[in-house]
Amino acid sequence: MICRPNRIALAISCAFASAALPVQAEETNKTLNPVIVTADPLGSGESAMILAPAKVLSGDALRNKLDASLGETLSQELGVNASGFSSGSSRPIIRGLEGPRIKILQNGMSSGDLSAVSNDHAVGSALSTARQIEILRGPAALLYGSGAIGGLVNIVNDRIPTALEPRRTGETELRYSTVDQGKLASFSADASSGNIGLHADGSALNAGDYRIPGNSSVSGDGDQGRLSFSGNRERSLGFGASLVKDWGYVGASVATLDKLYGIRGADEKSRIDLNQTRIDVDSLVRSPFEGFEKMRFRLGNTDYKHTELEGGTDPHVRFTNRSTEARWEMSHLPLSGWRGTFGLHTEFNNTEAANLEGDNPTVPRTKSQSFAAFTVEERDFGDVRVNIGGRLESVSRKPITATDRSFGLASLSSGALWTFTPGYGLGATYAFAQRAPTPEELYSKGPHHPTETYDIGDSQLKKETSNNFDVSLQKTEDKLRWKTNVYQNKVQDFIYGAIGDVNLDPNGELRDRSFRQADATLRGVEAELSYNLSDPGWFGRLFADSSRGKLDQLGNLPLQPTTRTGLNVGYQDSRWRSTLSVLHADAHRRIASSSLSQETPTDAYTRVDASISYVQRYANADLTWFLLARNLLNEDIRLSTSLLKDYVPQPGRNIVVGVRTRF
Repeated sequence: MICRPNRIALAISCAFASAALPVQAEETNKTLNPVIVTADPLGSGESAMILAPAKVLSGDALRNKLDASLGETLSQELGVNASGFSSGSSRPIIRGLEGPRIKILQNGMSSGDLSAVSNDHAVGSALSTARQIEILRGPAALLYGSGAIGGLVNIVNDRIPTALEPRRTGETELRYSTVDQGKLASFSADASSGNIGLHADGSALNAGDYRIPGNSSVSGDGDQGRLSFSGNRERSLGFGASLVKDWGYVGASVATLDKLYGIRGADEKSRIDLNQTRIDVDSLVRSPFEGFEKMRFRLGNTDYKHTELEGGTDPHVRFTNRSTEARWEMSHLPLSGWRGTFGLHTEFNNTEAANLEGDNPTVPRTKSQSFAAFTVEERDFGDVRVNIGGRLESVSRKPITATDRSFGLASLSSGALWTFTPGYGLGATYAFAQRAPTPEELYSKGPHHPTETYDIGDSQLKKETSNNFDVSLQKTEDKLRWKTNVYQNKVQDFIYGAIGDVNLDPNGELRDRSFRQADATLRGVEAELSYNLSDPGWFGRLFADSSRGKLDQLGNLPLQPTTRTGLNVGYQDSRWRSTLSVLHADAHRRIASSSLSQETPTDAYTRVDASISYVQRYANADLTWFLLARNLLNEDIRLSTSLLKDYVPQPGRNIVVGVRTRF
């Protein structure tokens, strides 16, 4: 049969029809090595997580997709889009949800940044030294707090060693990109001395303003050929050490991140100067008590700030966040067939957005505290696997100039997977989750120049309540694999920003954005068909996803993803790997009403990428020479999910060359 990647219906048909395709006899019992999802308390493999749909990027697959921002790095994964705000700050959008509904973790702990506050705020983690990136939804995601109501992304860099390396190992990489004359150098190294494990990593990125196919503005009165204020500079450095014994390990790490990147809007031009220092402690004890498999305790402290520089030099708002987080988990041995994890989670944040141009802060200094208890359990009943998870949480917001608020939150998720024949599974999950409004949504009252808005909070906002249903069907063994997901998420008291209803900006230059609430419904479908993604020989992947979000009585949610279809084909062996990928995004016409935003329709586009790499053995190291080509057709790409899409197109044709060394 022939599958043409032009519609979701065909992708789903191909996925179901593939069950009838013959598989060669010598491949019948062959399965890929499992990929462990570290953010899952049960330590499940990626292919086993039908109850909590997951995707893991690691190794060369991650390095080839690596971009300057987390959103762009993950933008071609199933159900994941990018906010596309700038080359330095683009967060992932999962199934139409973004911002404070998507939790960003680093090694299983909160990133401690303020990227969830606004699209112009960058994620406070260096991607160039990441060893694995995990996308997670479902029961396990809810255990990380109300900020994971739509899912989570975990960036894993293994900065605290959990095992002793028998010899020195590491990786270095150099790359150059033509679209922005970008230069990136990164390294990570691991060693051991006796029972002490050691780790170090670092990176340096210098990228200028990037080239664009035509005019930056759809009206034709913007930058021509190159987007001003789109440059990006980043420095990171991290160290970790741990004591590793037969009973487990205990270790600590310290890391710094400095980042300076540009924001180009319709009228505003600015840069953001970001600084973050992070300290982490991690410990694990195996068999701590009778009946328990392991006990884990983690502690994190983050000192974060960024200053928004109007015109690139004039400071106007400074955001700060000092956070301390602790997480304690106990995993018990099977009890009446049930295996699982329970624990406690606390987090303290001191957040402020100081208005350097006036006396009143954009967001007053606010102390936030959360205390939570959680559990997740799993058991097999014959061919049916059952998973349940729950979390109870108390959240308080205490601003210095406004009314305190407290919220009692509950999250519950349950699901079942029926393996009706080996390698095939039918699963369904239901998740009930609640989210407390952020300090920005409650207390904002001031200018925010990068988004060109004057933000107005509402201290009387209620908590969000989400009811999510997800049905999945997967084939998870042999070379030919497929999966389909259908979901619906109904959110009561969904918090959104209404644009332009009032005018409180003293200078009258910024659009007013007032935080309000209404019930919302998001629905979608995803399908993916893959062949031989890991073994030598030809491989391929066909995928499609579509979602739609609406506010009850108010129409379409703003900045929603459009329908996409993608195809990847390639060849790989022990030395060579080559790929060609095509991603088509439909035109976006389901725009929000003018009372919600000033959104405009978005044209369709087709993005073509290619890559080729060669592995050369030199002394005791593997050198990987690679060439990546992105947006080969030099398309004028504008994302429906971008607040500034009418003024900020995506980069034009880009050739990336580099070398990676593993030793």
